[in-house]
Amino acid sequence: MTSNDDEHFADDLPLFAPGQLVRHLRYGYRGVVVDFDMRCNADDQWYASNRTRPPRDQPWYHVLVDSSSAVTYAAQTSLTVDNADQPIMHPLIERFFATFDPTRSQYERNDLAWPAVW
Repeated sequence: MTSNDDEHFADDLPLFAPGQLVRHLRYGYRGVVVDFDMRCNADDQWYASNRTRPPRDQPWYHVLVDSSSAVTYAAQTSLTVDNADQPIMHPLIERFFATFDPTRSQYERNDLAWPAVW
């Protein structure tokens, strides 16, 4: 977990945790949260190229996309919980997660740090 602010209020906390399955509201893809930032850490050029431009001042999530090798950076308002009990197929799953618990529809995150891309 990364954060820009050491101080924040409880209602500012992220809705999704590493290992949680999510679905993108607009594009419909399933994925698993690997890490998050308390606000968008992407540079201005990347943000300007984002078609939807959700507000930067909210949690943003690094998501491994199911059935692809893609990794997305999605705003909290763009995601919802995915309650499917099916694991995610992605080449980085075994690198960042120890196991998948189908009863909780969640992966157990290991201690390997997510790379800072921005």
